Formats: sequence, C-alpha cells, structure tokens
Amino acid sequence: MLAGASAVRPARGQEVRNPSSELAALHDIVAAVSADRVEEDIRRLAGFGTRHTLSDTLSDTRGIGAARRWIKARFDEISTVCGGCLEVSYQTSLVGGTERIPDTTAVVNVLAIQRGTTDPGRYVVMSGDIDSRASNSLDGTSDAPGANDNASGMAGVLEAARVLSRYRFNGSIIYVGLSGEEQGLFGGRHMAQVALEEGWRIEAVLNNDMIGNIDGQNGVSDNTIARVFAEGTRADETAQVAARRRVTGGEVDSPSRNLARFIDRLVDGYVPNLDMMMVYRLDRFGRGGHHRPFNDAGFPAVRIMEANEDYRRQHQNIRVEDGVEYGDVIDEVEFDFAARLTAVNAISLAAMAWAPAPPRNVALEGAVRPSTTLRWDPVPAERAPDLAGYRIYWRLTDASQWDSSVYVGDVTAHTLENIVIDNYLFGVASVSEDGYESPVVFPWPIGAYEPLEWLERDP
Repeated sequence: MLAGASAVRPARGQEVRNPSSELAALHDIVAAVSADRVEEDIRRLAGFGTRHTLSDTLSDTRGIGAARRWIKARFDEISTVCGGCLEVSYQTSLVGGTERIPDTTAVVNVLAIQRGTTDPGRYVVMSGDIDSRASNSLDGTSDAPGANDNASGMAGVLEAARVLSRYRFNGSIIYVGLSGEEQGLFGGRHMAQVALEEGWRIEAVLNNDMIGNIDGQNGVSDNTIARVFAEGTRADETAQVAARRRVTGGEVDSPSRNLARFIDRLVDGYVPNLDMMMVYRLDRFGRGGHHRPFNDAGFPAVRIMEANEDYRRQHQNIRVEDGVEYGDVIDEVEFDFAARLTAVNAISLAAMAWAPAPPRNVALEGAVRPSTTLRWDPVPAERAPDLAGYRIYWRLTDASQWDSSVYVGDVTAHTLENIVIDNYLFGVASVSEDGYESPVVFPWPIGAYEPLEWLERDP
C-alpha cells in the first residue's frame, strides 16, 4: 500500500485509505541514489562538447557517437556488477528529408532491459535524451554541452539502473537513452513504433528532460518542487470512447494522468523535502518531449522535470551578451536536486515492477441506485503469483488525488454500499502480498493501460 496520502472526510459506510505500514525497500532505494555519481555522469556527458544528432560519430572524445558508446559502456559496466542482469543494445533508425535532419542520419537509442521474473513482457520505462543542441538547430559543430538539457536526465537513467540492478522485480524495467529529441522526437517515435508492432506491454514511460536546475529566469529559486506533466484525455481516443467519456467523465483520468497521481503519492511518502506539482498538460507551451510519441501510440507516459526553468540556458550558444550569460553549462546544474529526481524515478519504477500489472477491463455500474459496483478482469495468476487482491479507489469529481479506498481482496467485483455513482470518480488497483500497488485504472477504455487499437483487436 502506498504511503503519504493525507486523510479526508470519510465516505459513508467505507474504509478511508489510511496506510498502516511503509515499504522499507523504497526508503532504501532513495538512500542509495548518489549525487556524486549523478554529478560524475553529467560532467562526463557534458564533456563530449556537443551531442547534437548531426555531430561527429567517429571521434572517441567528441560528438554523439562517442557519447552513445560511452552510455552503452556504462550500462555494460552496471550489468557486469549485477551478473549480466541487463540486456544492453542499440536501437537504430534512419531519418532524413526533414527540416532538422535534411540528410539521412542514423538516430541511435541505447537500451538496457532488466527482465522481470514472473511478468517479463510487462515494461516500465525510464528515459533520458542523449542529444543536445546550440542556438541553430542544424549546428552540429559548435559547443553544446547540454549539461542540464539533457545530460541531467541521461545521468539519472544511468544512476537508476545502477541502484535498481541490485534487485529482482516481477515486471521488466527498460532504461533508455533516446536520440534525436531536439530534431523532432525521432528516437522516441521509433521506440514507440517498435513497441506497438512487437506488442510490448508498456505500463509506464517516465521521461526525464531537465532535472537539474532550481533557479528560474523569473527569479524564483526552489529545490523543493518538481513537475510531472501528464495529458488528460488519451491521444489515441476514438470517437466511441470520446462519446462515453462525455457522459461518464474521465477527462482527467487517462492512464498517464493516473500514472502522475501514482508518482505524486510515492513522493509524498518516500522522498523528503520534495513536492511534485502535477501539471494537467501534455507539456509546456511551445515545447515537446520524448514522452509524447509514447502517448501518441497509446502508452501511458509522463514528463518529469524541474519546476523552475532558465530559458537563457536552453538551446543557446555559449556566450555573454549585455552582461547576461547564455548556454547550458555545467556550473548551472544542481546535482543534489538531480539526484532527488532520480530517486523519484527509481522508486516509481521499483514500485510498479514489484506490483502486479494493472487490472484490465474495469467497468462501472450503479445508475439510479444508492450503491456503485465495479468489475474487472483478474490479473493472470502466472504473471502475478504474489497477487493479494485489489483495492478500489474513489474521489470527489473535483479532487486532484485519490483520497478514499477499500481493499476488497482477491475478487473481480465489488459493490460500494451507499456510495452514489453520480458523485464520485472510481478506479481499481492490483495489490501484491508485500503491499505494492499498481497505478489506479479508471473504468472503461478511457483508463486502460494499453493502446486502444489493441483493445479493439482483443477486447
């Protein structure tokens, strides 16, 4: 059971969610994340001079080729320590004829997969971006150290892999460096397409893009707050699903939005001196990130990042103009903060990988009745041998976080007596014997943790 949610007024006749125990392993994971190692990896990545998608691929010391080979070597080192627990590989696509990649160019992702023991076909993903850029989006030669954007996110991925590779999980974890982000999200597009075609059951993608800055251009400096961006209605919504949503609600209950709630609750319970600001948007205005291609494909994905941005430090040549410094350089990165956001990712990945898969085909009924009934398909026993049962959540329709719940055991239906369907939003989570829970699943395809085109083929 997740800890950290505050109590609210009870719903009549039901148990209020009030955690009685903590998940000690999550505290251990937070403590194991090293700011020194995060700093070391950020400095190493920034030291390649530029990691622009069109930069040198042959040099051993400069350019994106050297950077991705170094990232692969780091994954290989981590795998050696854990006895070969990571499957490390390149994932390559050829891109050309676009505004920012005019000539055919290899866009290369670096993946490290930590296979689960009982449900290896279910994945939770942590991503960072390998590439960087200067002011001119086609400039592959000028210095573009990209210390915060996005050596910080990539270093976080490496550190999460180091920490979590000490454990064994039920589900699989993918640690990935994605390329071509600054040129059009091409690395993420390719990986999402491969996942669709090969049927990867991706439960969550945590995209980390700029996790190392605490000083905003607006004068605010705050190391106690970060943001998680999550779309409200799912990108692959069909006309039929939209019609149901109009009547039943669910505008703020896509799987991505409930993934954000899951992360927010974990942070409240396990990461000291940090608050996650849930932003009810896909991304910032005029900007994009590598979570979007996964959203477009129908997979739950969010963006985790700093709350205070200095735009003079992003996508800028290194220079001084009128006494103002520009450029994404190493001395602007707060390494302790980057480590704390790395810990956010690590416990989120661990909690989901230890938990059973989210239940499928959640349905809701209770019109013109003084009670509400939820039904769902059980998680297959062979994928979750440690399944304890299920927990039903509900909240007022204007509440941002799930605040009431009841554990109902290993059943596939439950009626909430004296809870009127019209007044609340509802969801269901799977629970392991150790108390790990899946993210909450909102009813109907609106909240399903899989692409809707899959549900149409296999309802």
